[in-house]
Amino acid sequence: MKYQFRIDKPNQQYIQITAETVAIETNPTIQLPSWRPGRYELGNFAKNVKGFKVFSDAGKPVEFHKTTKDSWQLVVNKGDTIKIQYSYYSNLLNAGSTFLDANQLYVNPVNCCVYQVGEETMPCSLQLFIPDHWQVAGSMKKDNNTLYAKNFDELADSPFICSANLQHGEYVVGDTKFHVWFNGIVKPDWNRVITDFKAFTEKQIEKYSEFPVDEYHFLLHILPTKAYHGVEHCKSTVICLGPSYDVFGSLYKELLGVSSHELYHTWNVKSIRPIELFPYDFTKENYSRLGYLCEGVTTYMGDIFLLKSNVFTLEQYLVELVARFQIHFDNHARFNYSVADSSYDTWLDGYEPGAPNRKVSIYTEGSLLAFVADVMLLKNTNNKYGLDEVMRRLYFNYALQNKGVSEEDYKKELEAVGNCSFDEYFQKFVWGNEPYEAILTDALEYLGLELVQKPVAAYSQARLGVKCEVEGDKTIAKKFYPGAPADLSGMMIDDQIIAVNAIVVNGNLDQWLTYFEEDEKRITVNRAGRLVELVVPEVSRNFYLEHQLKPIENPNSFQKKGFAAWSE
Repeated sequence: MKYQFRIDKPNQQYIQITAETVAIETNPTIQLPSWRPGRYELGNFAKNVKGFKVFSDAGKPVEFHKTTKDSWQLVVNKGDTIKIQYSYYSNLLNAGSTFLDANQLYVNPVNCCVYQVGEETMPCSLQLFIPDHWQVAGSMKKDNNTLYAKNFDELADSPFICSANLQHGEYVVGDTKFHVWFNGIVKPDWNRVITDFKAFTEKQIEKYSEFPVDEYHFLLHILPTKAYHGVEHCKSTVICLGPSYDVFGSLYKELLGVSSHELYHTWNVKSIRPIELFPYDFTKENYSRLGYLCEGVTTYMGDIFLLKSNVFTLEQYLVELVARFQIHFDNHARFNYSVADSSYDTWLDGYEPGAPNRKVSIYTEGSLLAFVADVMLLKNTNNKYGLDEVMRRLYFNYALQNKGVSEEDYKKELEAVGNCSFDEYFQKFVWGNEPYEAILTDALEYLGLELVQKPVAAYSQARLGVKCEVEGDKTIAKKFYPGAPADLSGMMIDDQIIAVNAIVVNGNLDQWLTYFEEDEKRITVNRAGRLVELVVPEVSRNFYLEHQLKPIENPNSFQKKGFAAWSE
C-alpha cells in the first residue's frame, strides 16, 4: 500500500489521505482499524473519515459499499489498481491520537490508515507533503519525506511527528541508539534527561540481557495545559505531559515514571504478548484476561527500575508504590470483581470510571499483584530470583519463539522460577476477589517495610465517607464509602453540596463540617435542580484512610538481605 498525506488547510484539521494498491482478489475489503494496541477498547476511528471515495487507475469512480462501521467492499476485479481517497479529522492531541494544526502534523497511522484485508504483510510507504522546514521524528525508515514500513503492522505501530519545533537528544546503550524528541513549548535539561533515561534503560536491558529492537524513539509532546498520557510501540513511545513550565519541576518524576513504564513495554506487550493478541486483529475486540500481566507488571516494573537504577531514592519510590495502595484500598470494587475479569472488560467500558465500585484497575491491582509475586519468588529462591527472571523467560521462551502467552503459561513460569505453587495466588487474588491486605503485609514485612494508616485530613472523607471535587465555587459529591454516613443519608453521586446546617458552602465544606463537629449535620444539596436536605448520621469511626509506607526502624538480617535483592 502506498499512502500520501497532504495538509492543504491545517486550520480545518483535516488530513487529505490517498492510499493506492492493487486488488489481491475480486471485490476486496478495505479496513480501517477498529482499535489501537495499548488501548484495549474500540476506537471507532472511522467517525473521523470524510469523503471516502475510490477510483480506478484511469481515474474513474469505483463502486463500493460499507460492510461494517469501518470497512468497505469494493467492486473491482483482481489485479486492478485502486486509489482510495478520504480526509481524516485530526483535532485531538494525546499520546494515541492524530493531530494537525499550523505548527505540526502528528500521526498514529493505526488511527487513519486503511488497509486491504489480506495484504497486511506487504510493504508500505507513506509520502508526506509538509513544509520544507519541518523535521520528522519517528522510528520508520525515511528517505526525504517518504517513510517506509515492512508491513502494515509496522506502519500501524509507528507514530511520527512533523514539526519545526522538534528538539532532539540521544544516547547509546549496548548496540542500541535511543532518541529523545521534545515537541512543543519546552526547555529541556538535556544533561538531566540523558543521564536519568540512560540509567533506567541500562538497568532494564541488564535484567533481560538484550533489547528487542535496534533503535528506539521517545516522542514527547509537551503541552501548555495539564496532560499525562503515554502509549507504547515496538520501536517508540509517545508521551504527552504538561503544563510546560512544570515538566522539569514537580512533573519531572512523572516524566521519568511514564518513560520507564513505556520503555518496559518494549519487552512486555510489544514482544511478550497475550495469546489472544497474537497476532492483532484490527477488525474487532481482542479479549484477554491478561491485563494484569500487560499493564500491571509493566506499571510495577516501570517504577521499581527507577529505584534499581538509583534514579529514584527509596523515599521517592515508596511515594509511587503507596499511591497504588491508596487507590486499591479506596476502591470497593476489589470485593466485587477480579483483576482478570476487569481486564476482559476494558473492551466493555474502556478506561472510564464507569459504574461505581464495579471493576478494578489492571494497572493498580495488577501492579500490586506483581509486587507480591516478586517478593514471593525472592522468598522461595533464597533471594536468587525475582519477577524479572520470569519476564526474561517469557521473552526468550515465548516472544522470541513467536508464541503468545496464556494465563497458564504465566502461572507455569512463576512456579518454575519460584519452585513453589501459585495456585492460591491465582485462585484467590487474580481470578478471585479476596482482600489483598494479608499478602501485601507479608510482602512488605519480608522487605523490612511497613504500612501505616491514619484518617485522611478531610473531615468529609474521614468521618462522613464522601469524596468531593471542587469545581469553581461548586462542591460536588463524587464517591462514597459504602455504608458510611453520607451513603446512609441518601446522598448521591453528582449532588452539589450547597450548605451545612443552613450555612452556604463555598469550597469550604470541611471547615464547616469541623466547626459543627459536635452537632447534628443537615446537609443541603442541589440534586439536578431540586434542593434536598439530608440528615447525616455520624458514628465513632473513620472511613477513608491515608496510607503511608516506610522502612521499619530495626530490620533483621533476613529483611536486609531481602530488601537488597529486591532493590538491586
